[in-house]
Amino acid sequence: MFYIDLVEFSKNYIFGTTVAAWVIAQLIKVFLGVFREKRFNFRWFVGTGGMPSSHAAGVSALSTSIGISYGFDSALFAVTLVFTLIVLFDAQGVRFSTGKMAEVLNKMLDDIYWKKRLDDKQLKEFLGHTPVEVFAGIALGIIVSLLLYR
Repeated sequence: MFYIDLVEFSKNYIFGTTVAAWVIAQLIKVFLGVFREKRFNFRWFVGTGGMPSSHAAGVSALSTSIGISYGFDSALFAVTLVFTLIVLFDAQGVRFSTGKMAEVLNKMLDDIYWKKRLDDKQLKEFLGHTPVEVFAGIALGIIVSLLLYR
């Protein structure tokens, strides 16, 4: 019974396109990182930030798939679109600003450390996305959703 449920779930177009868009975005980040730095870093696959935004790709694929499957005039699409806009705002706005604040705090910690006053771990600076990274993620999500449409 459980096996049958997994087989049925594996045919779920909406879930499949969402995961595919996220994985493709993460793989692009890894490829760009290897190309740019001539080395592999596993953090590029699981980390936040970078080009393209996997958050934007995933939620854009989700919204597009819902729109295709249930209609762009459905209540489910409207709810999904609002969810998508919140995630996009967070990915570009809130988390990007938090990363900038972390960068400033890290510079302050460096100054304090070199003056021998404090030794502390630095905050993660690369949390959010630039608008270009978000738009690239949106485009990727929509394209993946349309390409995988049956």
